[in-house]
Amino acid sequence: MVSPACTISASLTIPADEIRLTAIRASGPGGQHVNKASTAVHLRFDIRASSLPEPLKERLLQLNDHHITAEGQIIIKAREYRSLEKNREAALARLRAIILRALAPRKVRRPTRATRGSQKRRVDRKTHRGKIKKMRRKVDH
Repeated sequence: MVSPACTISASLTIPADEIRLTAIRASGPGGQHVNKASTAVHLRFDIRASSLPEPLKERLLQLNDHHITAEGQIIIKAREYRSLEKNREAALARLRAIILRALAPRKVRRPTRATRGSQKRRVDRKTHRGKIKKMRRKVDH
């Protein structure tokens, strides 16, 4: 199946020869039609062999996404529509979303400190709890 080039952003496009689309039979109900029509789409994209910039490849490989295999392949199965063309578009849209998620800049974590009031409340709770436990002890005569 010929795959169209996938445009990610204004400056980033994946060539058509790097995306492998295969038409497969969709599972589930559908009567006799489901047994003869291949309307689901199986998309494969090799991150390491792609023409993407190296920093983007690294961020993609570090993403925690169930579509990315240990070998660095993105595998997407699109079968929500009854049309092959719509499933192809859905698979490419999901690929685009995964790559855009890797492109997004990460938020820098700014370390925070507990307020003086919250520290005091924590210590007060601990001492109160200690007094309760002290009251449970055996009484000395």
